Parts: sequence; structure tokens; C-alpha cells
Amino acid sequence: MIHWQVIIPLFLFLIIIFAIGFWANKQVRTSNSFLQEYFLGGREMGGFLLAMTMMATYGSASSFIGGPGVSYNLGLGWVLLAMAQLPAGYFVLMVLGKKFAIISRRYEAITLIDFLKKRYNSNAIIVLSAISIIVFLFASMTAQWVGGARLIESLTGMNYTTSLLIFAVTVLVYVIIGGFRAVALTDALQGSIMIIGTVILLIGTIIAGGGIDQIMASLYNDNPQMLSPFGSDGSLTPLYVSSFWILIGLGVIGLPQIAVRAMSYKDSKSLHKAIIIGTIGIGTIMFGMHLIGVLARPVIPGIEVADTVMPTLTLKVLPPILAGVVLAAPMAAIMSTVNALLMMVSSTVVKDIYLNFINPDASDKQIKNRSFLVTTVIGLAVIIFALKPPEFLIWLNLFAFGGLESAFLWSVVFGLYWKKANKYGAISSMIVGLALYIAIDRLSPHIFGMHTVTIPIFASLIIFVIVSLATQRVGGMTNQ
Repeated sequence: MIHWQVIIPLFLFLIIIFAIGFWANKQVRTSNSFLQEYFLGGREMGGFLLAMTMMATYGSASSFIGGPGVSYNLGLGWVLLAMAQLPAGYFVLMVLGKKFAIISRRYEAITLIDFLKKRYNSNAIIVLSAISIIVFLFASMTAQWVGGARLIESLTGMNYTTSLLIFAVTVLVYVIIGGFRAVALTDALQGSIMIIGTVILLIGTIIAGGGIDQIMASLYNDNPQMLSPFGSDGSLTPLYVSSFWILIGLGVIGLPQIAVRAMSYKDSKSLHKAIIIGTIGIGTIMFGMHLIGVLARPVIPGIEVADTVMPTLTLKVLPPILAGVVLAAPMAAIMSTVNALLMMVSSTVVKDIYLNFINPDASDKQIKNRSFLVTTVIGLAVIIFALKPPEFLIWLNLFAFGGLESAFLWSVVFGLYWKKANKYGAISSMIVGLALYIAIDRLSPHIFGMHTVTIPIFASLIIFVIVSLATQRVGGMTNQ
């Protein structure tokens, strides 16, 4: 069944997005520095824009499609776990903040790998970082593609493959033409829609369920464990929930797609404003969407594909036109995250591999052509991987989070704040973190009842410190 009244507001939303992309393309074409403009928007973001682009990049298909689906199955315990994300923007901007922006400008760094290359003066770090970004962000992009396809599938009644192609083409066109400025500007619109959509759907769900008291009574009658902090099946142990504070709280500092935002703001005032706005925005979205997933269970019982909970609920509890506006929120979240990830992988291939190892003297025109080509090829490759979607897309996204954090967290933090940090410590830390993460994920994902990322993060921290101290006479450090 095609929900035309719902599709029309979404279609208008996409027209606005394309208009922004074409406007931003003029800036790209007239800029004196293609790399600065296309990948960082000329470092001109104000506070509101910085907050919105961080929130929109962080709030992805996992938050709007996958998260509510898991909450629908596990109950209020998953809402508690999800709130570990509340201080994510605060951590990133406070820890990286001014120092990262100042040093990245001094180094003329456009990507996170630029910063690591100048800080540690090592080609091995460039290669390790590039492989990590390409592999794990590829997994994360696949999750976003799946989320977008699921949404279009729910609205149009088209099959999954057709929905996937429609979504992918839409995103690719405007990211390729507009670059970072288009991504940041659309993030401002999309972030605002995400907050408004979350609030509207939460209110609509409570009304449709007969009020909070009635919904909670229904959940208790269905399974009392739905109201416990341990999840409907008891799987959310205190240790497991606590370990998520590393994955989706503190560890977010090590996510390249988030860290690069801390390079692109205009001034200190913008930074301080973004911390406040971003924390309020992320808190509203994460709490609202995950709570909606739990409250949806009595309203739409018997949902088998968890990733369809959110769109199915929206179509049931809201009038069609309003449902279209609200469903622009997950579409916005997914598109904005895909934008950021595409830009990150594209900049890694072009700036960090092509310009460092293949053609250091490339002209501006060659860089432009390679950037557009790489973005297109990566997008098409992700479509192929997304043709067979996982049961819960949130796990694919969290897998990517953990891998990137295991690789980058300590290299970035120690690179900024510890003078004795050197390339030997960084390289060994990245190798140990990645190897342990992949090994544990394949062999025993919940070792000792913790999330997979916990041991790799602590092991890479210890290795970084020991190796850096042991090799002081050998390596030294690049002056900051």
C-alpha cells in the first residue's frame, strides 16, 4: 500500500535538501581551496550548525530505526542503556575542543588522518588508519542504507531492493555535488526535524496507548521484565550496561566522523554554544526514540521485523500529513549520517591515500574528479552489501563504532595531551586494539558479560603507555 499523503511531505523535504546541495555546489566550484571547502566547509561553522551536524551525524538509523526496534523487544532496560549517549557531544567537544581545532589548523589538517600523520610522522599510521576507516565506516554505512530502504519500503509497499536503490541514488546525488557545506547545512534542517519529530511521535504514541499508566499496565501484564532495568530476557546485566558507557559515551571521542566536526567550527563561542545545544538535542532524541519503542509494544503488538516498528507506529498513531513530517526525522537522521560517512571515507581515500602515496602533486581539478569518483564508487559498493540486510541493523552500526574506537581513541587523546606519546605507542595500540576487537567479536562477543569493545579499549590504553615510554629514546615525538 502506497501512503501518498505521507510521501508528499517527505518528497517536499527531499526537494529542499537538493536545493541546499545545489547552492553548496556553487561554493565548492568558486572556492580557492577545494579540499578545505569540500571536506570541511571552509571551517566556518557556528554553534548551532556545529551542534546540529554533530547530532545529526551521531543520531543515525540506529537511533531512529534500530534503537526503537530493540527497545520494543527488551523494554525499559534498553532505554536506560541508550542514555549513555547523552553526554556524547559534551565529551567530544570538551576533550577535543579548542586544542584539536588549534592544532589541526596549525597542521593544516583536513582529516583526522592528517592530524595523526603530522603528530606521529608515520606512514604506517596513515595506512592503519585508512584501512580502519574504510572497513568500519563501510559497515556503518551499510546499516544506514538498510535503514533508509526499510523506511521507504514501509511507506510505499515497494520491495526492499527497489526501496534501497531509490534511497541510495537520492543521497549520492546531493552528497557528490555539495560536499561538506551541503552536509552541514542540511544537518541543521535535519537535526531540527529530528527533535520535533521525536516529540510529536512520543506524544502521539502515549495518546494512542491510552496514557502512560495504561501502557505500563499492558507491558507488565505481557512481561513484568519489560519494566525492569535488566531487559525482558534478563540480558542487560549491570556490567554489560556499564560497558556501554565506553562504547556510546566516552569512546565516541575516537569516532573519526564525529572528531572531524571538532575541526570545522568558527570560534570558541561557537564551541560553547554547540556543547549546550548538542547535549539537549541528543538527550531529547535518544530518550524519546528509545522510550517510543517500548511504548509501541501495546499499541502495535506482534511486530516481527524489529526495524519496521518506528515507521509502522508512525503510520498508525498520527494523521497522514503529520506522519510524513515525523517520518522525515528518521530519513533526516539516516541521510545526514550517510553524508558524513561518505565524506569521511571519500576524504580518506583521496586526501590520505591518493595524495600521500599515489599522486602528491595532483592538481585541484584532479582532486575534484577523484573525490566525486570515489564518493560514487563507495556509495555503489555499499548498495551491494546492503542487499542482504541483517536482522537488527543496530548491531552492525555498533560493531563499526567499536572498531573505530579501538583503533583511534588513544591515538587522538594522547596525541593531543601527552608529550611522550610517539608513533611506536600509537601503532602498537592501534594494532592491539583492532586485533583484539575483531578476535573477541568473532569468538566471544560478550566475554565476561561485557560489551566487545571494553577489553580492546583498556588493552590498547595499556599498550600505548608502555610502548611509548619504552621507546622514548628511539622515537621521540613530533613537536606540537
